[in-house]
Amino acid sequence: MNTVVVAQLQRQFQEYLVSLYQQGFLDNQFTELRKLQDEGTPDFVAEVVSLFFDDCSKLINSMSRSLGRPESVDFKQVDSGVHQLKGSSSSVGARRVKNVCISFKECCDVQNREGCLRCLQQVDYEYKMLKTKLEDLFNLEQQILQAGGTIPQININ
Repeated sequence: MNTVVVAQLQRQFQEYLVSLYQQGFLDNQFTELRKLQDEGTPDFVAEVVSLFFDDCSKLINSMSRSLGRPESVDFKQVDSGVHQLKGSSSSVGARRVKNVCISFKECCDVQNREGCLRCLQQVDYEYKMLKTKLEDLFNLEQQILQAGGTIPQININ
């Protein structure tokens, strides 16, 4: 094990994770999720987040199809998708995705199709940004482990 390389990777991991909180991509729920990961389940967070991203993709596609029919938008169906997305984003700590869902729900409540379309674009953008950033974070974790190091626990408050 090259301790200098491990220390650099750990510092890079810490700085990157802190930046995700500071930029509002993540909230304390992600910290709680990370606490559930241990040596027995080293990929727990990555697996949960992967399921979240799969659900996001399906929900976004479904809402896009519903909103793509201007003459017959089923706002209850869209609202149901927004509700699911908001709940799952809250459970993994995806703060910016969750926040867009709040505005999205308001547009559904007043049946504002244009507002819903804007929110759909924004939630799609935020989900893709978060996915890329968390993939980078998980790659850093793998590099640390492959170099013989341990993933640092970081207190974000």
